[in-house]
Amino acid sequence: MSAMRRAAIYKLAKSAREIELDVMEGQLHQDANGRWHVGEHDLSSWLSRHSGENLVLALGSLSDDRPVNVRTCRTCGRDYTELECPHCRQNRIRLRGHA
Repeated sequence: MSAMRRAAIYKLAKSAREIELDVMEGQLHQDANGRWHVGEHDLSSWLSRHSGENLVLALGSLSDDRPVNVRTCRTCGRDYTELECPHCRQNRIRLRGHA
C-alpha cells in the first residue's frame, strides 16, 4: 500500500474520532461461532447496538494498492492528495483566529 493512501485513511479515522464517532481498527476475522471481529472489537455486537439506525459505514483497507488521486484546489489552484487543500485549510484556521 502506498504511504499516501495509508496516511489518508488514518487522517479520515482521526477526523471521525474528533467528532466522537466509533472507529475500529484491526484485522477483520470471523471466530468459531461465526461472529465477525475487527481486531479485538466484536463487530456483530456493535452492529446490533445500532440496529434500526441510519448509518454511514466507511471501510478502508490498509492493503489497498490503488494510487491516491491528486486533486487541484478550486480556490488556490494547488495540487493536493489529502481530504482538503492543506494550504487553504491553514489559511482558514489562521484567518478565523484559531492558531
